[in-house]
Amino acid sequence: MTPRRVAVLFVCGLLVIAGAIWLSSRRHLERATLAADLVLPGLEAGINAVSEVDLRRGDGTRTSLKKASSGWVVGEREWAAEPGKVRKLLLDLGALNVVEEKTRLPENYPQLGVEDVNTPKASGTQVDAVTPGHTYTLIVGKTSTGKSGYVRVAGTAASLLAAPLLTLDADPKTWLEHSLIDLPVTRIRRVEEKPLDGPAYAAARDKKEQADFSVTGVPKSRQLTGAGAADSLAGALSGLTLEDVQKSAAPADARVSRAVFRTFDDLEVTVTGRKDGARALIALSAHAMAPATEGEAQQLNTRLGGWEFEIPDYKYGVMFRPLEELLQKLPEPAKKPPAAKVAAPKPAATPAATPAATPATK
Repeated sequence: MTPRRVAVLFVCGLLVIAGAIWLSSRRHLERATLAADLVLPGLEAGINAVSEVDLRRGDGTRTSLKKASSGWVVGEREWAAEPGKVRKLLLDLGALNVVEEKTRLPENYPQLGVEDVNTPKASGTQVDAVTPGHTYTLIVGKTSTGKSGYVRVAGTAASLLAAPLLTLDADPKTWLEHSLIDLPVTRIRRVEEKPLDGPAYAAARDKKEQADFSVTGVPKSRQLTGAGAADSLAGALSGLTLEDVQKSAAPADARVSRAVFRTFDDLEVTVTGRKDGARALIALSAHAMAPATEGEAQQLNTRLGGWEFEIPDYKYGVMFRPLEELLQKLPEPAKKPPAAKVAAPKPAATPAATPAATPATK
């Protein structure tokens, strides 16, 4: 065999090998985007190994969810995350499967919301699920139907229609554990109010079976709007939830309202509140007035001490109601009759001019 023929055969062999590699890669690529394939293979089996979940948008909004010994924590607030919500996100990511492949052209990504989130104009949300051996990164774009949406695995060309539908919010507030405190109305014996505006007063009852609270501090000349005027105060700490949280104390010069809630089993919870612009902020502390409630008071102080909580404005209004809102309105003062109009004196008549004397005729 001549050297020329050997060279030709060698080149042909290289071409065959290259073609085989190309076909193999194409076969693998097509397999990765077949309907019903997992979008993030390997994550479903490793969900319990995920130690952090990061969500980020192009406008700079981001949330870091971190697994701690006590559970999931929102890193930007250092407050507990809602465990069920984090768990659902991880399960949905692990079960996410391909419905069909969409565009591979980067210029078409914005139509689906799956472009890289490195500019403020990007409309998608990037989610990173971190495990010890691998980080799964997905860009979640627009919704297609109520059951599916558009996604793209970061660093790959293919955008996909996938299910189940992922609804992500990178705002840390949406991932917080929102339950704050729950003191049922049936436990409340007395509420002492010192609102920012108006006089201090108290509402109390002697027995749990007593439906309405009596109010002390009402001026003698005034009456309550009804027997149950102050009953809503007792429910102010029932199922109370937060909207946001910050680890700071109120400024020393802050103007605050104060309310003290005492239970029939001798737990005392003090709430101070202030307004910061449109935000209604409160701080809570607990005190045991009997050995039976020492454990509960300690748990509340450990969890709530040193924090300020933003709560719904209507809840704040109930918690620190001014006494005036419990009282019947004062009758409006009688309107004075309009003063009688005094007729203006008529001007004196101007005397008629005396005609000039006619000279006598001679």
